[in-house]
Formats: sequence, structure tokens, C-alpha cells
Amino acid sequence: MMPGGLSETKPATPEVQHIVNKVKPQFESKENRTYGIFEAIEYRTQVVAGINYFIKVRVSDDNYVHIKVFQSLPHENQGPSLVGFQTGKTRDDPLTYF
Repeated sequence: MMPGGLSETKPATPEVQHIVNKVKPQFESKENRTYGIFEAIEYRTQVVAGINYFIKVRVSDDNYVHIKVFQSLPHENQGPSLVGFQTGKTRDDPLTYF
């Protein structure tokens, strides 16, 4: 992986699900609705001054969103923040930079 480039797509881990759970309220606030399902499926990362996570999230049986989450460096002691998202995605849509 080149510096600043995206990693390969990987299956979601418990750590990624934890990040998704942390930013769910931010997403719901921006979308002005609540979601019963908010399950991380797969992700890619980008190393910057911290890490950008691009995560595919299942929000219903056949509806997905792609979220971009920034996690600052550990010494900054800040939680993950939602910096962007794309709605109306399917299970087969590739995770790309946005």
C-alpha cells in the first residue's frame, strides 16, 4: 500500500464494529432517523495524521451505507468522528475513496 492510499478491503473486525457503534449517533443525527441495524461488513483504511476508516455498514436487510470515520492518533485522546457517508448502497458496491 502506498502512503495515503487505501488498504485492501478486509472483513469487519470487532474493533471496526466498536468504531461503527461509536459513530452511529453522529450518523443518525445527520440522517435525522434511527437504525435498528448498524452492522459493519467490511472496511478499508487510509493512514493520514491518524486513520481514516471507510466502512460498509448494513442498515437493513438489503440496504447499506458507506461511512468515512477519522480516528485521531492515540495521544490526542479523541474518539472516532464521522466525516462523511454515502447512502443507498448495496452489498456489492465496492468501498472507494470519497
